[in-house]
Amino acid sequence: MNPITLTTVAEPLIRAALAEDITNEDVSTAAIMPEAHPAAVDLIAKADGVLCGLDVFERTFAILDPESKVERYAEEGSDIVAGQKLATIFGDVRTLLSGERVALNYLQRMSGIATYTRKVAALLEGSGTTLVDTRKTTPNMRVFEKEAVRCGGGHNHRYNLSDGVMLKDNHIAAAGGIRPAIEAARAYAPFVRKIEVEYETLDQVREAVDATADIIMLDNMDHNTMAAAIALIDGKAQTECSGNIDAANVSSIVDLGIDFVSSGALTHSSPILDVSMKHLRLLDKETDGSEARS
Repeated sequence: MNPITLTTVAEPLIRAALAEDITNEDVSTAAIMPEAHPAAVDLIAKADGVLCGLDVFERTFAILDPESKVERYAEEGSDIVAGQKLATIFGDVRTLLSGERVALNYLQRMSGIATYTRKVAALLEGSGTTLVDTRKTTPNMRVFEKEAVRCGGGHNHRYNLSDGVMLKDNHIAAAGGIRPAIEAARAYAPFVRKIEVEYETLDQVREAVDATADIIMLDNMDHNTMAAAIALIDGKAQTECSGNIDAANVSSIVDLGIDFVSSGALTHSSPILDVSMKHLRLLDKETDGSEARS
């Protein structure tokens, strides 16, 4: 993750997650380890997939104890296999025990999204169609989930409502129609922002082309209707298809020559990738904490 994003956007969220998990104290750890003691524990993959979220994982422990260290044996975005040792975490044993669940929650979630995204992206390879995510993200997890999509080989659609104009059916209804909605958006939005409009029928697509939308989203159309819509657009706008697109059906659109396919499933339906912290051991207090001292 970009260092600026990690510190300015992600860190407050990581701190909130830690506060959620430790409202007062970690009673279990305090009971068995009343004093600091150096320790090490291994990060082990329990399934095949794509590793993503190591920076967030590492930062979680650093917030609890700036002296903690993570020695990595696998790279961000790399393919990993079950049983592979991914990293070793060094620090006060109380930090390792108290930060374990939050750190793993981020790593498992991000790696799961990256793994699923890579699977979907592979199905589009060579088609010229770009895979993008949506705003269908877990509240307060967007920065992590969109980073995971990038890590898995997908691309990010707008990050939030401030990023660009996307006029959906309710916006069009509120504005009184497609043309007045586009005209109002073009008059209001800065010139650096494109205007995307969502459509479900060919009549709406015709009107959008006439109103000079920049991007036309074909929402929940069947294959033949999308093909007809793309012919109507005829390069006058970029095209995007959306609506229940996932690994099971994305191959069906590769022949259409569409510019973008957006999939909410990348973030809302990806299973986690199982990783675990195992083999915790206490280290000699007189050493400086490297693996050779365990």
